Amino acid sequence: MHRRSILWGALSAIGAAFTASRANAATETPPPGRLKVVYHLDDLDKVNFVIGNIQNHLDGVGGPGNVTIALVVHGQALKAFHSAAVNPGLSKQVGQFTKDGIALAACGNTMKSQNITLADLLPGFVAAERGGVVRLAELQSQGYLYLRP
Repeated sequence: MHRRSILWGALSAIGAAFTASRANAATETPPPGRLKVVYHLDDLDKVNFVIGNIQNHLDGVGGPGNVTIALVVHGQALKAFHSAAVNPGLSKQVGQFTKDGIALAACGNTMKSQNITLADLLPGFVAAERGGVVRLAELQSQGYLYLRP
């Protein structure tokens, strides 16, 4: 019986040390370096959520100088960025993102299907001529981390 108590105590101590080690690892600051992240947006209902995520990301890392962010928009979500019908708050936020150096790409295929050009979108967008999904793959091959909130 005494041996079981000793064994149980030892296992409990090892488990507690392992748990504490994992908790410390989860809260450690990542090594210096500039992460590259691409956000994928294709759902009209998630536009404000994704824009908020990008802002939270910028705030969380201490500003745009500490991260490289790209946003690739296609499908129905692109309608939110049509300059003729855009929400003023979204327009202001996209303008700030452009100033912050966030790369904004609109899917060329979606632009064709919606019968629009870059002139119809908020300033700052570039066309992903070969398609939004192709652009996402290109960015991932360049080391961008993929986020689809």
